[in-house]
Amino acid sequence: MSTFKNIMGWIWPVVIGLLIALLIDMFLSFVKVDGLSMYPNLQNNERVIMLKHAKIKRDTVVVFNAKGVDDRAGVTDGTKYVKRVIGLPGDKIEYKNDGKLYVNGKLRSQGYITTEQQKEGTLSISNAEDKGVTLGTGRSFTVPKDEYFVLGDNREVSNDSRSYGFVPRSKILGVVKVPFWNNAHEYINSYGD
Repeated sequence: MSTFKNIMGWIWPVVIGLLIALLIDMFLSFVKVDGLSMYPNLQNNERVIMLKHAKIKRDTVVVFNAKGVDDRAGVTDGTKYVKRVIGLPGDKIEYKNDGKLYVNGKLRSQGYITTEQQKEGTLSISNAEDKGVTLGTGRSFTVPKDEYFVLGDNREVSNDSRSYGFVPRSKILGVVKVPFWNNAHEYINSYGD
């Protein structure tokens, strides 16, 4: 009987560990930010947590499969983008020439980027605007059903909904959360030598 207890003594922790790993994999994963499109809020090579079943709201950051959304060369099945949700399905979006954002006629704060980024980066894009997306004072558009309007925080360099259009809900993998250790690292660095 003691042999059975010994075997069970090491099997149970393994089984419990596997169950915990399976549960974690079902609900979250880690994503590495690649590029500067979300600067200054997310840094190149920063690791963040993606919650797979979190509710998508305005101003949340999401991860989505870019294949089939962005039709440029080089976008493969494994290409994922990290962007901020500006417009939900059915929202009427208007960006005025001063960079101010209106959603359904109400002014929305964009406190996550500077006023300069709002003004300069948002309305000046290198690619042509996608069909259905029009920016500037007196120009508005409505986000289609089951789709989202997303932008990078670093608007001057971001490839986002302004050029490839809306992101279907079916392409969104989850919502980004910045782990506490990323903030602790910034805190430590800001008070270093």
